[in-house]
Amino acid sequence: MIDFASLLPSILMMVAPILIAALGGMISEKAGVVNIALEGLMGIGAFTAATVHVLLEPVLPGWSLLIGVASGMVAGGLFSLIHAYASISLNADQVVSGTGINLLAVGIAVFLCQIIFHQDRTSAFQIGMTTDALGLYPTVWIALVVLLGVWFFLYKRPAGLRLRSCGENPQAAAAAGIDVRRLRYLAVMTSGLLGGLAGASLVLTETIQYSMSSINGQGFIALAAVSFGRWMPGGVAGAATLFGTSVALAISMVNVQDLRFLPPQFFSLVPYVLTILTLVLFSGKDFAPRAIGQPYEKGLR
Repeated sequence: MIDFASLLPSILMMVAPILIAALGGMISEKAGVVNIALEGLMGIGAFTAATVHVLLEPVLPGWSLLIGVASGMVAGGLFSLIHAYASISLNADQVVSGTGINLLAVGIAVFLCQIIFHQDRTSAFQIGMTTDALGLYPTVWIALVVLLGVWFFLYKRPAGLRLRSCGENPQAAAAAGIDVRRLRYLAVMTSGLLGGLAGASLVLTETIQYSMSSINGQGFIALAAVSFGRWMPGGVAGAATLFGTSVALAISMVNVQDLRFLPPQFFSLVPYVLTILTLVLFSGKDFAPRAIGQPYEKGLR
């Protein structure tokens, strides 16, 4: 049997990157911009964090981890500007733009790995993050801080109300003097920063190097958590916890003696099957911001 008490730190470790990325996606979509590029943003953040950590660890031991995480955030934020420019300034299809980001992120990461490390992945490293007295990684607390910060900003600050208005009725927001395009740019860039942070959190706690399979669909799981969570911070946190738990259990169930007759691939499918089922059974567009995916053109009524 599975000991859930001993598994709790691992579950929270899995939940943290999904939650951070999902909160970033929620901010973008609250402003009216669909962001299916979370997979790519996490990937570019993970690659950057791993690369910086590997290169700086011999020079700046103790600091390379922090610099790597910060670099991953910056990389995700800068990468998200491509999506923001295409979808906001050029009014391009937001789904197509996000898909392009996902493909571009993988290509750039592998290309740079070939140049820097002469292989399709970074060099291996020892996981730099250590657990605290409770057995939890710092990324768990970071995810909690991000969750509380996003909730406070969206529902307790005037700027959060203005951002949400851009996703509900951008024309009315513009009539009230709100710069819709500027807020949408900031929202997409924030999702990029958090996506990069999520990727860095994942690669520096769950793996020993960046590779093409490091993210392994967790960006899409985070995107599903936004929808399943009804675009609400609490709901997104619950959905991310559900999906993160399924990922952790899928890994642990491989070692359960009574389940050894099943192929390992079966357990790998569990999180993604659960994601699809929850979307089919519980998601509904009635909960989404009313202007989500709709381009805003200044001056139109």
